[in-house]
Amino acid sequence: MAAALESLLGGRGPVFGPPGTDGDDGEEEDSPAVLLSVLVQHGQVGLCFYDTKDSSLNYMVDSPDNHELHLLARVIQEVSPHVIITSAKQERCMTRFLQQLGSNPDYKPEVVTYPYTDFGLEVGKQRLLSAHLPFLPSSISERDKMSYLSSCISFDSALMLRAVGALLKCLDRRRVGVELEDSSVGVPILQFHAYTLKGVVCIDRDTYSVLQIFKSELHPSVYKLNSGEKEGLSLYGILNRCRCKFGSKLLRQWFLRPTQDLAVLHRRQEVIRFFTSPRNSDVLNTLQSSLRNITNIPTLLHRMALSHTKVTDWQSLYKMVHSAVCIRDTVRHLPQSIQLFHNISVGFSDDLPYMASLINRVVDFETSLAENWFSIKANVDPAIDEKKRRMMGLSNFLADVARRELEHLDARIPSCCVIYIPLIGFLLSVPRLPSMVLKEDFKIEGLDFMFLSEDRVHYRSQRTKELDDLLGDLHCDIRDMETAVMTQLQNAILERSASIYKALDLIAELDCLMAMSSASQEYGYTSPKLASHRNITITQGRHPLLGLCSPVFVANSFQSSELQGRVKIITGPNSSGKSIYLKQVGLIVFMALIGSDVPAKEAEIGLVDGIFTRMQSRESVSLGLSTFMIDLNQMAQALNSSTGNSLVLIDEFGKGTNTVDGLSLLAASVSHWLRKSPVDVPHILLATNFHSLLQLGLLPSSVLLSLLTLETAVDGDELVFLYQLKEGICQSSCAASIASLAGLPAGLVQRGMEVSEHYRTGRPIKRTDQATSDEQSNRYKSVVEKFLGLDLDDKDLDLQRFMKEELLPSAGEVLGSR
Repeated sequence: MAAALESLLGGRGPVFGPPGTDGDDGEEEDSPAVLLSVLVQHGQVGLCFYDTKDSSLNYMVDSPDNHELHLLARVIQEVSPHVIITSAKQERCMTRFLQQLGSNPDYKPEVVTYPYTDFGLEVGKQRLLSAHLPFLPSSISERDKMSYLSSCISFDSALMLRAVGALLKCLDRRRVGVELEDSSVGVPILQFHAYTLKGVVCIDRDTYSVLQIFKSELHPSVYKLNSGEKEGLSLYGILNRCRCKFGSKLLRQWFLRPTQDLAVLHRRQEVIRFFTSPRNSDVLNTLQSSLRNITNIPTLLHRMALSHTKVTDWQSLYKMVHSAVCIRDTVRHLPQSIQLFHNISVGFSDDLPYMASLINRVVDFETSLAENWFSIKANVDPAIDEKKRRMMGLSNFLADVARRELEHLDARIPSCCVIYIPLIGFLLSVPRLPSMVLKEDFKIEGLDFMFLSEDRVHYRSQRTKELDDLLGDLHCDIRDMETAVMTQLQNAILERSASIYKALDLIAELDCLMAMSSASQEYGYTSPKLASHRNITITQGRHPLLGLCSPVFVANSFQSSELQGRVKIITGPNSSGKSIYLKQVGLIVFMALIGSDVPAKEAEIGLVDGIFTRMQSRESVSLGLSTFMIDLNQMAQALNSSTGNSLVLIDEFGKGTNTVDGLSLLAASVSHWLRKSPVDVPHILLATNFHSLLQLGLLPSSVLLSLLTLETAVDGDELVFLYQLKEGICQSSCAASIASLAGLPAGLVQRGMEVSEHYRTGRPIKRTDQATSDEQSNRYKSVVEKFLGLDLDDKDLDLQRFMKEELLPSAGEVLGSR
């Protein structure tokens, strides 16, 4: 592919630039330009671009794209880059995309190619570290600079980082924005922005992880441990009831790119509502059964274009096209007022039944599978039928020829037969005689020895030579003629492949919506109301995953309006359900943004442009990463990227650092939001155990602020969690009760309460592994009395022994207790 792309681009860029331009020439002075760098690998696209208007570097996290690169096309349509930077070593789909881009007379960006080594991951990181960032102090260390950059740009997206390296190289070569400056002055980067397609909700990778939207697990089968992963308990896992691979792939794309387009969401909802109705269950089952035959058709068509088609490929193609026709016929009886049903009825062209009929008339699947070779049916080609008839009558004819041959053979030969071997021809086969040992023994007058196979000797006689001239190589002739028919058939299919791809797109969408309707029926979900306002109201919402694991789940509501309750601070003991409530709200909003029904009694959800989280995942803790650095990076993204239409979920911010530092940063962050104009304040749900945040009055008063807690009750000495949300503030963390519930020994819990009380009141904390002060005082008194009772004038008194046995041990205890 590298050679093909070099040929396409003439060995260097640009080829699509305007006449008279050079690949290293800069843009005209004072003319804003956008330089986009992109890398495509294995169905993933990584890209970034530099906008000279505000000297900003915009990046998009690695995203899946189809073979036609529709995602990349949308980005180019929105960004309209003047320069596209890519690798000279690219996949075929990228080469084809650039060819189509170059054939567009209305838009011809300049295309620059760099060697593949310039897109190295470490190269990208080093160039980013060396980039000119004027807003950072010149004395900043490389470590601190990396810490800052990790809060501005996602280092989890390898393709994007590799594209960044090539982009920075291009900027430095062209001296973009610093053409007249000294060579030591680098191209400035004044801002970093996460780029999201218009109308697509911004969700980062950490949010997908902590909300458990996706969760990969190693396969439990010992035979598949090294072959890949499977989806664990996740939102995608419970909603993915798709019956074909294309449906599952499209559903994942919906998850990765939730939309704000109300028209699209309403179209999805009307299909889900139709199939969740019990009276339409038979239609649902019929359509889902037809989807089982939708296999990997793009790969099949690619093999067909290369003439590498197998018999099973033709069988799969026929089943797919036949099933597509059945789906179309079924859907045509459904209400055409539903947009998807209308699109399928009209969009499935007559090419599909034509292809199904053509394959059925031509291909003899039974014979083809038996012989593992493409075989055609009778009455397709008269010439082939004639040769097959001659081939079928050949066995009787050869038996007659063998009898006549036997009459002229040596009497020692008891029998013979005439056989046909493709590519060799007709041969006379006789049993090997005991006397046939040496090479000379195999010679028979009038026959040409050919070869020995097991216990039979094969010869060519005059009659077999005549048969070769008369009948020719029938088998090869038939194969060649059938191959020619297969070529004609596959050309007819490939000419109509656009109809197949269009049908696959509609089938995948239908599969996704039927899958979500099946999940909605099973779990009792409700269709949410979607609107363009900024309010979110969820009545009696449930966590879609925890509800499957817990026999009893307490539902809770959520409401955030234009001017009230947009910032909610939730306090409560550990294990009271704060984190679950945050994730519950995030998941319900996410489900609404992909068109799914939601686990709630009622829900009215305004459009959300992004979901941002600050929650620790188990993976980050187990990897031993700096918890507080993860806190800061995620909080920085929430502060810098959220808008008045975003949903921000913050859980236990500042937990991994000094209490005063964590509390101060949390108070400053919340105050920053509360001092904004109400239209700029996102929907914020914040769970914390920093009760001082509220008790010390660290936050400004605002109607946007709402204080909530989760109810608990005390039954004797036992703390009972009610998991019910209510207004108010939690006054105690109930740590001792929670420790008892966790199974810690009662003595240990009691000691913890004593230490806590001493610490709170400022009293000294004494160790428990030493005697009390009264016991020590009595011991000291005893030693003094013994010493005073000694008669120092007594010559038999052993004072050193007394000191060693009585005084020194006691002195050691005294010194050790101080």
